[in-house]
Amino acid sequence: MSPQRNKKVSAYPIPTTCDYCGAEVIYTSNAAVYGREYGNGRCYKCTVCNAYVGVHTGTTTPLGRLADEELRALKVWCHNLFDPAWKGPSKRIERDVAYKRLAALLEIPPRECHFGWFNKPMLLKCVGILENPRWYNMTMEEC
Repeated sequence: MSPQRNKKVSAYPIPTTCDYCGAEVIYTSNAAVYGREYGNGRCYKCTVCNAYVGVHTGTTTPLGRLADEELRALKVWCHNLFDPAWKGPSKRIERDVAYKRLAALLEIPPRECHFGWFNKPMLLKCVGILENPRWYNMTMEEC
């Protein structure tokens, strides 16, 4: 979720130590990850392993938790399942309503419903919900 002008950015704690290997995390150019700068050009990156996270444009606020390859793939999978419900020609629900609905199904506050914030177990729980093509109409009992 990217910030917009005059909107408060939800804050995820700035990482200083890698959750995967315990090494130092630095704020750096995302060229260290991609070979050249993309987007806003900044990220937090582990100095030892390949865990990293981008930042909200115009801030030093991370987009979420540090992610290794597996976690990044799970986040992409979740977005691929989630986004068609609110994007494109087959849009079936408004974006903010979709996140509120998913938060209700996950039994978390809507303000905490960010794929970038989730760990592996929570992302797998999301996949279980989102694989149902009508997830946005499901009840808790159907999860």
